[in-house]
Amino acid sequence: MIPPRILIPAAKRLPQRKKHEPKRGAPPHTKHSAEAGLILYPGAKVDPHAYVPLAEKIAERGYICVIAKMPFNLAFFGIDAASGIINNYPQTDAWWIAGHSLGGDAAAQYAANHADALEGIALLASYPASDLSETSLRALSVYGSQDLVLNRESLAENASKLPANAKTVVIEGGNHAGFGAYGPQKGDGEAAISADEQQEAFANAFDAAASADRQ
Repeated sequence: MIPPRILIPAAKRLPQRKKHEPKRGAPPHTKHSAEAGLILYPGAKVDPHAYVPLAEKIAERGYICVIAKMPFNLAFFGIDAASGIINNYPQTDAWWIAGHSLGGDAAAQYAANHADALEGIALLASYPASDLSETSLRALSVYGSQDLVLNRESLAENASKLPANAKTVVIEGGNHAGFGAYGPQKGDGEAAISADEQQEAFANAFDAAASADRQ
């Protein structure tokens, strides 16, 4: 199996400091001061760079946000990618894992096996096959009202696999592809809002959930 590697760390934006942008493919910095971070697993066959705009919005809210580059752009070949990312950020002690579409299923598998290493899980247009209901994780499920790719019946059937505290946020006007920047997706509904607006909505929902953990 090809080991996954970190693609782009979107470092916490600190006031009154010069911003240093990492070069593409460069190793991540390890001396961040953010207490909380988000690891993002891309959707199947989606170039991880498509999630840079979303990662930047998370970072703007004060979090480390790291996109995992998966072998063959399939998260199921790199389910344990989060472990390497966590090890590269020893000063960040409150990690959430997130995944878009099939990446969310892979993220849930990781969370089921490493719940003690995480604070929570965020699913973007996704649902878990793994049972997380007995974990102490915080959980956030977010999807767009115009999403025609996400199977709503399966979403409902698997809701019981999330912890009892799980919060669901429906982004009005959002669709399946709007969490990334990879263009229209076959079978998806037409969005009534821009991808930027959809990503802002997710960033706000995540910030609210993660901030509650730290209060």
